[in-house]
Amino acid sequence: MSRTDVIILGGGLVGLALAAALDSSGLSAAIVDPVDPDSWKASSFDGRTSAVSSSSRRMFDAIGLAPFLIEPGCPIRSIRVADGLAPGGLAFEPPQGDDEPLGWMHENRHLRQALLARAEAAKLITLHYKTNALSVDRADHDVTVRLDNGDTLTAPLLVSAEGRNAATREAAGIRVAHWQYDHAAIVSTLAHERPHDGVAWEIFYPGGPFALLPMTDAGGSPRSAIVWSVTRDDARGFLSLSDEDFAAEAEAAMGNFLGHVRLLTPRSSYPLGFHHAARITDTRLALVGDSAHAIHPIAGQGLNLGFRDAAALAQVLVEGARLGLDLGDRQLLDRYERWRGLDTMMVAMATDGLSRLFGIPGKLPSAVRRFGLAVTGKIGPLRDRLAAEARGTTGDLPLLLQGLPI
Repeated sequence: MSRTDVIILGGGLVGLALAAALDSSGLSAAIVDPVDPDSWKASSFDGRTSAVSSSSRRMFDAIGLAPFLIEPGCPIRSIRVADGLAPGGLAFEPPQGDDEPLGWMHENRHLRQALLARAEAAKLITLHYKTNALSVDRADHDVTVRLDNGDTLTAPLLVSAEGRNAATREAAGIRVAHWQYDHAAIVSTLAHERPHDGVAWEIFYPGGPFALLPMTDAGGSPRSAIVWSVTRDDARGFLSLSDEDFAAEAEAAMGNFLGHVRLLTPRSSYPLGFHHAARITDTRLALVGDSAHAIHPIAGQGLNLGFRDAAALAQVLVEGARLGLDLGDRQLLDRYERWRGLDTMMVAMATDGLSRLFGIPGKLPSAVRRFGLAVTGKIGPLRDRLAAEARGTTGDLPLLLQGLPI
């Protein structure tokens, strides 16, 4: 039997980030996940990219992740929003004199490899990959997890970082509001003639938003990732196109402003859905990341919400440990619930509302949207506030998201 401070079910991006945050402050964690991490090294495992907000990037520095990143990531210097290819739109940029990017683009597989390397180098993290939890017992005074390799883990707290279909959340009877969008996201990476200059684009079409995200150059060619939300029926058609024909469709959706494009990676398609847990704690249990919430990718904030969960929960637990409290104590879990509840709900509702607002077809709704974008761009404080939201620097930030140790 092995005892640790926290047992984390799920060793993906958020689970590993939480373990690193705890380790950097002297708390131990055991990660359990049935996945073979060697499969992460292939781009075919997950060809997606993620926009890591500047506050999440500060956390990377604070928990000692930066040295393990094999790619530095591409800084996002500006975010531009447009309603189709019509003139006008809105640009978000850091305030004058502030050189910190709005965020950084990373390939998910590089993030996974860096977080795994950070965990393997840690003294207080034990990894149980290719392992299933046979049973979980959340008793009044402890949590006991029995693994299929014969090991038994005990801890005062269990964390579910299992993803959208978290079995632990279901076993706890936590209700979830959820629905599916009639859309799928097509993701790929493009090479293009002209440099992107660190600009991320969100171009809204009635059929769904087209996101163009800057990446580091490869082989001397500028690259960008695309996340193209289309109806499910259209997704099948787009996936059946040849690489050349799909690249031509993407080039047309971009208005040709980056010149000729070509595909660099195979296309993948992911269904889009929304879910939000009614609560994110239970007896000796806390939910983080997609176990607690999953949102539309329209603003690229899904992964950052998970990192904010990890930063807040780590701070609650570390400060509780310093006071000599039981890490599964109800008052600690209540503090985490209060801290994260409003933020996740507001972001979830905002992204859902945006996806519906920009999906209304017709010339009049489009004209109204363009007018709203133009007005927003002229109101400095409002524009700066939205830029700060993109950076993840608003609200009651955990210390790690400020780049400070706990």
